[in-house]
Amino acid sequence: MSNRVLSGTFIPTVILQEMGLNQVVLKRAIKQTYSLLDKIDNTLVNSGVDRISQTVELANLSSMIGNILGTAIAQHSQGVFERNGPHKFPDLLCRSGEYPDLEIKIALENNKPKGHLAKSGNYIICRYVLCDVDGSFKRGKQNRGVVPYIWELRCGHLIQEHFNLSNTEGDSGKTAVINAEGMKALNVVYCDLDRTPVSKKGRIYSEYSRLVQGIN
Repeated sequence: MSNRVLSGTFIPTVILQEMGLNQVVLKRAIKQTYSLLDKIDNTLVNSGVDRISQTVELANLSSMIGNILGTAIAQHSQGVFERNGPHKFPDLLCRSGEYPDLEIKIALENNKPKGHLAKSGNYIICRYVLCDVDGSFKRGKQNRGVVPYIWELRCGHLIQEHFNLSNTEGDSGKTAVINAEGMKALNVVYCDLDRTPVSKKGRIYSEYSRLVQGIN
C-alpha cells in the first residue's frame, strides 16, 4: 500500500449502503490506487523516464485511474462486486444482484466527467488534481504537479436528463457530459479541502467546507 496520508474527509451518507459500499472499502481502494500509481512512477523514474502523468495524455491518465480504482473497489468489496469486461457498461457488476451495478467516471480538477453515451444508472464520480511530489497543491493549470491525488468522490443515481449531449462535426465523436443538475443529484462522499481546485473565497468552496465541518 502507498504511504500517502489521506487528508480528505469521508462524509456519512446512506447512499453508500444503498449502493453496497462503505467508507472502509473506498478508503482501501484509494490507498491501493495510490500504491499502484506510485509503483508505476518509481519504475519509470528509476529507468530515467518521466512519471506517468508526464508520459501519457491527461485523458488517458484519467482512464487509467478509473480502471485502477474500479479494480481496487471490487477487490476490497469482499466479493460484492466484480469488474466488468473492458469497455463494457457498467464498470462494476454486483455478483448477487442485491445492490445496483456501478459505473465509474473520472475527471481532472473541477471538470465534469463525460462519456460517449448518456446512460441511466448508478455512478461513482471521482475527480483528481495533480500535486507536487510532496503532495502540496496549487490551483491553476500552470501550477499542475505530477502526482495524482483524488480530491472528491460522489455517488448516486443519474438519468439521461443529467447529461448534456454533443456531436459536433470534427469532434472525436459523441460525448455525454454530466451537467450541473447531474452533479447536484450525486452525494459527496469524500472531499479533500486542501486539494479542492476552486477558490477558497468562493461559494463552492464554502459549500464543501460546511459539508466537511458539519461532521467534525
